[in-house]
Formats: sequence, C-alpha cells, structure tokens
Amino acid sequence: MQLGLKAGVNDRQIKDRLQYHPSVFEFHLTEEDVASAGLKRLRDKIQFIRNQGVQHIILHHPMNFEGGHLELSMSEASSPARYRFLWQSTLDLVQLAQAEDVQLLVHGSYDEPVEQLTVGYRNLTEAAEVLFKRMDYLNKIGHDHLFFENSISPLFYYGNPDLDQAILAKGYRLAFDTSHCFIKYHGDNDVLVQSLQTLKPAIAHYHLVDSLGLKHDGLELGTGRIDWRRVVPVLNPAATNIYEVQLADQNDAREMVASHQYLTALAADLQH
Repeated sequence: MQLGLKAGVNDRQIKDRLQYHPSVFEFHLTEEDVASAGLKRLRDKIQFIRNQGVQHIILHHPMNFEGGHLELSMSEASSPARYRFLWQSTLDLVQLAQAEDVQLLVHGSYDEPVEQLTVGYRNLTEAAEVLFKRMDYLNKIGHDHLFFENSISPLFYYGNPDLDQAILAKGYRLAFDTSHCFIKYHGDNDVLVQSLQTLKPAIAHYHLVDSLGLKHDGLELGTGRIDWRRVVPVLNPAATNIYEVQLADQNDAREMVASHQYLTALAADLQH
C-alpha cells in the first residue's frame, strides 16, 4: 500500500505532509490556485514536492467557483462566468499537468440537486449526453495525464453494472472514491466490491476513505462500515492512492497516516 496524502497549496500543510515521506501527493486546488499568479505558484510547489522525492503528484481540479460547484455538464446559460472559469481552469491545468508530467483529477459530477444539474437542459438524459461528450473531449486531449472521479450524482457514479460497463468501454482513466460508491448504494459492500472489480483495469487512482454509507462523512479507515478485507484484494496494484479522510486540523495529517497504518496492517494480515 502506498502512502498518499492530500493538502492545499499551503506551506504549513505541505511541510506537515512531507515529514511522512509520502509516495503520492495530491493538491486540493481552489479557484485562487488557478488564476495566473496561482498557476505560477502551483508550478513552483510541484517542482518543490518532486525535489523532496515524491514520485506521484496529482492536481485535484477546484470544486467550486464563487460558491457553486463546477459541474462539468453545466450549460453556459446557467452561469456564464462559472462556465468560462470551468473551461479556462480545466484547459490550463491539462496543459500544466502535461508540462510537469503530473496527473489532473476532474470530477465527472458532484452531487448538486437534479434541478441544478438540468438547468439549460430538458432532462437528466440530455445533461448526461453533454457530460459524456465533454469527458470524451478531455480524455482525448489529456488522456495520459487526466482521470475522472465518481460521485453520488445521477450523472456520473459507479456501482450500476450497466453504467460501469459503459464507462469501461469509453476508455477513460478513472479515479475511484470508495466512499462515494458506498454512499450512493446506501452502504452496500457487495455493490462496492463488484464495481471495484469491474472497473479495476481502468482505475488509475483511488481516494480511500471510510463511511457509514449515509452521507459524506470522510471517516478514517476502519471506523466506518466499508469492509476493507474485501476491498483490498480487488484494488488495482498499478494505481496510486491517497487517504481522503476528514482531518480535525488541516495542518495535521494524523488521520490520513492512521488510515495508512490500518490498511497496511490489514494487507499484511491478508497475505498470511
């Protein structure tokens, strides 16, 4: 198991994470981080992290702009400024990821209400068609440096056997958040394990996080209801991972590190 940690573009957080010598580092970006000055700072941080011996660096596309989620499917009419920011930031980050040989994580969708997801569209089906066309485009221009993450949204999620097969057929590189799939199916470990197994060949990155399966709770591994003894054997060993758990203090990664210790011990036990 790899030690993968997450932080903002913040010197105190970066220093805290680096003391554990992670092999994977994921930057959680904000809208300020992808303005022109922010991109320059981000490039410097990428180079600094790499010089500290971190092998794998991931850029998590900003979740929000001016208080609203950046839905990849959004229509320009729904919020012209947010739409422009979505595309400018995504294309800038694709270019940066390629130039610096790092990975960009883009959410296929978040969990906005259906009435928000369908603004400017007749229904969810039309919104989903637009979403997959846009994902096809981003996959084409950024393929080796980009992957898409699941959510509990009706537009892009994992766990439905037919949809999983359709996503697999697209040839996308995927990021799999264990808690999102678990929550989407109300705490069903059978669905989670089956989806992990089905999508395994396409998964390039994991967000390993526990949950009670009721809502976004971001629990430390071993404290929720995910059956990690079943999950570990179906993980793709070629993929990277981070522990995306809620921290009591954003400047202290102890819950992430404890999650790694839990999973490392479990993996060792399973090998006996």
